[in-house]
Amino acid sequence: DSVALCSEYPPPILPLLGLVLTPTRELAVQVKHHIDAVAKFTGIKTAILVGGMAAQKQERVLNQKPEIVIATPGRLWELIKEKHSHLSNLRQLRCLVIDEADRMVERGHFLELSQLLEMLNDSQYNPRRQTFVFSATLTLVHQAPTRVLQKKYAKKIDQKTKLEMLMEKVGIRGKPKVIDLTRKETTVETLTETRIHCDMDDKDYYLYYFLLQYPGRTMVFANSIDCIKRLSALLTILDCNPLPLHANMHQKQRLKNLERFAERENCVLLTTDVAARGLDIPNVQHVIHYQVPRTSEIYVHRSGRTARAANEGLSLLLIGPDDMINFRKIYKTLEKNEELPFFPVETKCMFAIKERVNLARQIEKVEYYNSRAKQHNSWFQQAAEALEIDLDDDVLIGGRSNEQEESQKQKMLKGMKKQLKHLLSQSVFKVLLKTKYPTQSGKLPLPHSPVSNSESALSTVSKQQAKRRRKKKKPQLTSSLSHLGTSALVLMWPI
Repeated sequence: DSVALCSEYPPPILPLLGLVLTPTRELAVQVKHHIDAVAKFTGIKTAILVGGMAAQKQERVLNQKPEIVIATPGRLWELIKEKHSHLSNLRQLRCLVIDEADRMVERGHFLELSQLLEMLNDSQYNPRRQTFVFSATLTLVHQAPTRVLQKKYAKKIDQKTKLEMLMEKVGIRGKPKVIDLTRKETTVETLTETRIHCDMDDKDYYLYYFLLQYPGRTMVFANSIDCIKRLSALLTILDCNPLPLHANMHQKQRLKNLERFAERENCVLLTTDVAARGLDIPNVQHVIHYQVPRTSEIYVHRSGRTARAANEGLSLLLIGPDDMINFRKIYKTLEKNEELPFFPVETKCMFAIKERVNLARQIEKVEYYNSRAKQHNSWFQQAAEALEIDLDDDVLIGGRSNEQEESQKQKMLKGMKKQLKHLLSQSVFKVLLKTKYPTQSGKLPLPHSPVSNSESALSTVSKQQAKRRRKKKKPQLTSSLSHLGTSALVLMWPI
């Protein structure tokens, strides 16, 4: 009878109680993993709603009536418009979380979010609902350009004004409680920030130099998808095996590349700012800004992918002539008291680096041209055959090439690849030591005082080993390692 009673009165199905909104799909997946870990023994069900995945599958997950939903604004709003039963009554929502809130409510971004917030604060308003907004840059303010401030109705924005505008957009009523854990320096103490000034064409050389000299888990950020695609092709030819990540990739491939990056100790992730916010990838040792970010907020979030949980990390800016305006704005906004140190580069190695990169550029250029020409010509030939018309040679990229010309091109390409393979088999750093970290205790040796740094390092080691080697003859460290150079001596000691 008791069994029949239970079946007759099933446990009540709870409505949607918690909603978490994130700007990127990868961040939504990460948040779901954390919530699932916390709620493992509670019976609380969660669901994720993001673009790039089958909407039908996510609808089936919603049919299970999860208490917590983690979503990106676009897919969530799409399912709300379709009037899914589990999303029809948001008045009972107890908790609304907006992660990376300053990014989410930016003008021109996430139109669906503004429509969703308007609905939550009007027809679906719950006075007992708690609203939480999070971001590492909530109180970070960068001033608008002078041309904007000169307009009649333009006004300067301070921290208080920025927070008030944010609260108004989110729909928080009354006086909110603000918990500010921002440090004065904005970036963490264990982060070493450095820079290299170079021409735009030289950035590839310094990027490849860094990846060779300092192996580890490295994230390389760029401002555009085209730049990521070009770097991915170039570094693949140079046997660096990079993993790309950008918005034009399939979602499964994006998540797979993130997993691979987190698993490999020596790996390069080439990404746009889609991976700049919130992602907690363990033991990222280096962040390289191939292109200087457009705002100080993006710089802080990019740099925050390394030096996490009291670990050390390095942030390297590659600054070209076109990047100087953005660099000065970031420097001014973050109120840096000291100039960023210049990253030490061994110039003796740059000839071999340039030789490799220049040859890889030629191969990449030829392969890109051939791929583009093949795709273009194939489309026109298929269209001409379908229409049963003759195709003019002028329409084809490169014209109609005969077998002899094609064979000669392939032979030239094969020769370049063979030459590059030979160069890659040789060591660039014949004398210098390859080190895991370019820092010592999180700080770079300053260029103007390398001798004192090396002497202090040697004296520290000799003092520690003195007691153990009293009965033995002391080894001649200075003479035996003098051929390595001062910078090599500083970098060789453990951190």
